[in-house]
Amino acid sequence: MTPARVVAINLECTDPITLARFWAGLLDGETVVETPGFCAVKAGSIHLGAVRVDEYRPPTWPSNERSQQVHLDLAVEDLDATEREAIRLGATKETHQPDSARFRVLRDPAGHPFCLRA
Repeated sequence: MTPARVVAINLECTDPITLARFWAGLLDGETVVETPGFCAVKAGSIHLGAVRVDEYRPPTWPSNERSQQVHLDLAVEDLDATEREAIRLGATKETHQPDSARFRVLRDPAGHPFCLRA
């Protein structure tokens, strides 16, 4: 059997172009598809998609009202510098930080939680 490999991770949102540009900037990737309904960012061997959903509601965290559904963990060399860059690109920092010395919890422009890990 040939093992499966990740081809794409798709995130729902209301504005695919803004979300794709955010992730392209943070992951040092490039937007390879850009339409009003779908965008794709190529970052290394992974494609990250942004899919427009009219009634999209972002996940809640740490509340379980609307679960995280999926979130990305990004390994970084400098937590502080990468956090500043993510915020400059449009991320917001979560108030609840379980262990800010080891990782930071932020949200992308569409409200998806993600972590930066040292």
